[in-house]
Amino acid sequence: MSEMTVKDFAAKVGREVPRLLEQMKEAGLEHKSEGDAVSEEDKRKLLDYLTKSHGGSGSGAKNRITLTRKTRSRINTGERGKSIEVQVRKKRTYVKREEEPAEESKVEDHGPRQLVGDMAEAEAKRAAQEAEDAKRRAEEAERQAAEQAEAEKAESEQAQAEQAAPVDPEPEIPVPELDTSGPAPEEAPAPPKEGRTEGRRAAVKKASGKAGKKGRGDREEDRGDREERRRGGRKAKRAERRGNRRGGSQSGGKHGFQKPTQPIVREVSIPESISVADLADKMSIKANEVIKAMFTMGAAVTINQTIDQDTAAIVVEEMGHKPKLVKDDALETEVLEGISYEGDEITRSPVVTVMGHVDHGKTSLLDYIRRAKVATGEAGGITQHIGAYHVEDDHGGVTFLDTPGHAAFTAMRARGAKATDVVVLVVAADDGVMPQTIEAVEHSKAAGVPMVVAVNKMDKPNADPDRVKNELSQHGVISEEWGGDTQFVHVSAHSGDGIEDLLESIQLVSEVLELKAVPEAPGKGVVVESRLDKGRGPVATVLVQNGTLKKGDIVLAGLHYGRVRALTNELGKQVDEAGPAMPVEIQGLDGTPEAGDDFMVLDDEKKAREVANFRQGKYREVRLARQQKAKLENMFSQMGQEEAAKLNIVLKADVQGSLEAIKGALEELSTDEVQVSVVSSGVGGITGTDANLALASEAIVIGFNVRADAAAREIIEREGLELRYYSVIYQLIDEVKQAMSGMLEPEWKEEIVGVAEVRDVFRAPKIGAVAGCMVVEGTVHRHKKIRVLRENVVIYEGELESLRRYKDDVNEVRNGMECGIGVKNYNDVQVGDKIEVFDQVKVERTL
Repeated sequence: MSEMTVKDFAAKVGREVPRLLEQMKEAGLEHKSEGDAVSEEDKRKLLDYLTKSHGGSGSGAKNRITLTRKTRSRINTGERGKSIEVQVRKKRTYVKREEEPAEESKVEDHGPRQLVGDMAEAEAKRAAQEAEDAKRRAEEAERQAAEQAEAEKAESEQAQAEQAAPVDPEPEIPVPELDTSGPAPEEAPAPPKEGRTEGRRAAVKKASGKAGKKGRGDREEDRGDREERRRGGRKAKRAERRGNRRGGSQSGGKHGFQKPTQPIVREVSIPESISVADLADKMSIKANEVIKAMFTMGAAVTINQTIDQDTAAIVVEEMGHKPKLVKDDALETEVLEGISYEGDEITRSPVVTVMGHVDHGKTSLLDYIRRAKVATGEAGGITQHIGAYHVEDDHGGVTFLDTPGHAAFTAMRARGAKATDVVVLVVAADDGVMPQTIEAVEHSKAAGVPMVVAVNKMDKPNADPDRVKNELSQHGVISEEWGGDTQFVHVSAHSGDGIEDLLESIQLVSEVLELKAVPEAPGKGVVVESRLDKGRGPVATVLVQNGTLKKGDIVLAGLHYGRVRALTNELGKQVDEAGPAMPVEIQGLDGTPEAGDDFMVLDDEKKAREVANFRQGKYREVRLARQQKAKLENMFSQMGQEEAAKLNIVLKADVQGSLEAIKGALEELSTDEVQVSVVSSGVGGITGTDANLALASEAIVIGFNVRADAAAREIIEREGLELRYYSVIYQLIDEVKQAMSGMLEPEWKEEIVGVAEVRDVFRAPKIGAVAGCMVVEGTVHRHKKIRVLRENVVIYEGELESLRRYKDDVNEVRNGMECGIGVKNYNDVQVGDKIEVFDQVKVERTL
């Protein structure tokens, strides 16, 4: 073991090095610097010196110490503003007892600085303990005296009552024969406070005539025994309390819990991401321990930092516990797998999606089947929502989904193909295959859904069904007549020809598919459309694919849940339930789910809420991660470039499907120079919040089939915001394009306005070289830019300094006239050069 230096000794006893060296010098030691070694003998000599200086007598008498205390105070003399300072010195000597050697070793271990304070503190604690014990003994003596007085009083009252009471002729205790000549027989000592037994014994003695002095002596003897037992019990309790206090003082004031003999190994459940604080809480340790362990592993983290599942598992193993990896969607998976759809299956109606190009007659064909005109209610004669209708005919029930044909509604058509059993592709016989027709074919193939082609508008004179078959065959749709597997039906939505054949073809395809469903099972299906109704709240159009949806069921649809308050069919009537392949509107959800989301019926509303909250949190995390990724990816690419113009839009629509379609179409309009940013979008009317957001983000407000409320109109009018209403998507996209075109940087085009040829060069003292020229093309202007050309090569570009016609300054000289031209800051003009005058013309750009 290395020797201790003065510096180490000073740190141990808590003294400054100069002060310690001074004390060691006073003690007769030869230590002069902080690096000198300090031996045990040096420590002993220093301790003896300090002990003597405080009233002791050296190492042989360490049990005596003297403390001096100084106090200062000021006393007013009575005169104004004068006072006297008084200093009081008090000296007190403490003597340590020999019965506690542990305190002496404790003082020595703490060094010279703690000697005085520790002994004084120990003496003060001992005095306080003795005072407390004396007080407790006095209280105990008083209590004993009171109890003894009460006991004597009770016994005297009992004796008087026994003497006054009549003698029981038949006592419960048998009377033994007494020998009057000898001493009285010994009786078993009675237990304390058994006055009734003593009374019986006294009655027996009185009846035998021997209850005189000997009976009173027995009672006094019994009373002495009881008092002795009480004193013994009190002594035992006091000894027990002293033992407890002694044991507590020996343990140093620690608690009574014992340290576990072996480490506790816990099974820690770890989700896909967890914070350091939560991980420490699961292991029942402090977060600092986890941070320390991760720091030793090479990862510097904070208490609120989130770590991934793999890292957390390594930390748990490092801390001696067992990790249990848990997936975030464990609750969702458990809830969904717990739903049973088993039962008796029945044949259900097919779900048919009508797809095709714009204005090829999809809605008109469906109208003829439904015997209702719907196309007149669509703005511009086009369908902009997914309509769901159930039709009962002689061939059985059929559910139709009518999808939009406009290019912007690709996502809606894709959802329609995924939710359907059969696709009816409507193609106009006079128009042939168009872009949206090809897109519908691709959606149908991607979803694996069989197709029936309805060749519409056969009543027109220029109808050519063979052209349709030929063009579709190029995209893999081959008619049965040509050896394929796709049925082609010639129909006319105007006259109704071929409608029955189309329904028969649909039923034939559905029979091949063998569509089954379990009506007794909980309802499940897909969300076709959703919107925010001002009077009814969130309304979702759903298609039940299996089971039965009933009023009052708890529905989980995408990110939202709720209890079904009302069911409305396509005719607007309230119904209590909807079976398989039935479209219905539901009310009661807490929001508008996305079109295409799956919905299902759950038994527990609490679990539905937990799954919905989990999905919302996960969706929020994914969205934030996507935004952050876009920022990081664009950060370096945008460095050094001019910031692109941005057109901010606050978009509100009537239904979710239209909102997504318009939002996607607007974002596709973005270019490198002008970007379209939909800062906010939602379903429902335009509110004051939307107007304030548009004001803050400098955006235009667009409403599609919705209107602004009074609060929003007031803000828009006061702040001068731009508000546009639309009901047809063509107009919306075209006007946004025009707005973007106005934000493009214009192009500047050069236009030559005149050319002058140098015929001679003159030298002027003030101007310099002046070129005598002939204007050979256009007009030479004085305030426009010029270029000097030599052998058709530009050698200088600048401005004219002077333009003269004879002696007069002029602003322009026309073709065929002579003039004098002075070029600014250029004197190297030669005969034969050409001076070209040009102008920059602003050209507006369009997308």
